[in-house]
Amino acid sequence: METRRNLAEYIDAAVLAPALSREEAGAQIRTAIDCGCKTVCVMPWLLELAAQMCQGHATRPSVVLGFPHGSQETAVKVFEARQLMRFHPAEVDMVNNIGLLRGGQWDLYEEEIRAVGEVVHAGGARLKVILETSQLTRDEIMDATRACIRAGADFVKTSTGFTGGGATEEAAMAMLEAADRRIEVKASGGIRDADRAAMFLAMGCTRLGVGVGSVPQIVAGGGVGGDGY
Repeated sequence: METRRNLAEYIDAAVLAPALSREEAGAQIRTAIDCGCKTVCVMPWLLELAAQMCQGHATRPSVVLGFPHGSQETAVKVFEARQLMRFHPAEVDMVNNIGLLRGGQWDLYEEEIRAVGEVVHAGGARLKVILETSQLTRDEIMDATRACIRAGADFVKTSTGFTGGGATEEAAMAMLEAADRRIEVKASGGIRDADRAAMFLAMGCTRLGVGVGSVPQIVAGGGVGGDGY
């Protein structure tokens, strides 16, 4: 299977452990680059480092925003987006406001995504919206996916890895059904072996969020034990 042979091209390697030092993060970023990942996704304070290290390599820097709970005010998220664009990330993974989502406040929900998206797109980057699907019903997942389409996001993403479970087949299928090819879908969290990674790609997901510690084994066709990110 083609996707199985080239898994690295679909992986955003997550370097998101909150206690990482700059030196530790640098070593993990290097792992992602050496494995040929699509992007290496870092915390905001590490974006400048990731951008510097990715220069001259196929791997591009990406960054989280409003992480990990998405509960900041919209104006704060917009300000953060402007700050992040100084370092030219390829992509921004923003945590949605799950309270607005679950309360059905779709106008405010879409307004926030649209406002952040305008800044991100003006900076030449793409916007992913993290839904945190482990906290949502199937209907909420589908409604949120459609709202992200209306608001102009480029991707919907399952999980941060910091709240509840990661990607499940059921959540990914709900997102893909609602997406109907109008937005890309990223499965993230709990992908710790090559077979599971290839399964999500075969379903129709176009990106995978994988903890950097699992990446070398996955791209080699194997996997790691445990149930972490």
